[in-house]
Amino acid sequence: MTAPAEAVTLRPPALDILPSYAAALQSGWSPDNVRGQVAADEELARISEDAPAFVASMDDREPNGMTVVLPDGSEVPRLPGFRRWVWDGEFCGSIGFRWQPGTSALPSYVLGHIGYAIVPWKRGRGYATRALALLLPQAWSLGLPHVDITTDPDNLPSQKVVLNNGGRLVSRFSKADAYGGGESLLFRIEAPAEGR
Repeated sequence: MTAPAEAVTLRPPALDILPSYAAALQSGWSPDNVRGQVAADEELARISEDAPAFVASMDDREPNGMTVVLPDGSEVPRLPGFRRWVWDGEFCGSIGFRWQPGTSALPSYVLGHIGYAIVPWKRGRGYATRALALLLPQAWSLGLPHVDITTDPDNLPSQKVVLNNGGRLVSRFSKADAYGGGESLLFRIEAPAEGR
């Protein structure tokens, strides 16, 4: 039975639901739309090595000098951020948020504040739209006046998710070489006036 999008919640990653997440990774799904299977394999290895540490790393508001590996293999400073797992009674996907304290600006190596990925067998149900709507108040609580989200020009479902949450197209741009170049679209969602 298909749950309506309204039944979707965001859950902090936790050990009791980690097997659902790991099963999605093992099926070929990845929470990283850029690094794909490489990122999924890395996460499976981290889960196997130390599951509690993996779960704890999903809410990292003070990265303290940690780094992130970009698609070209270069390492850059990790921003504060957290992930939430999309849930409808079982694991459906992941949505992540990252930011720089005190500003809505992002370093050039960060494509956007928010990234999301729904498992293939749950797509087309409005789950990503609902997940983004549930996540935005957490961004506004940090005082951000807006969030930026990028999509590929041919990723119409992702563009629809952003537009359905009040986003507007800001510009077309070329991704940095670290991301393989290519055209991308930058969307922006403004905080509600009472949240600024």
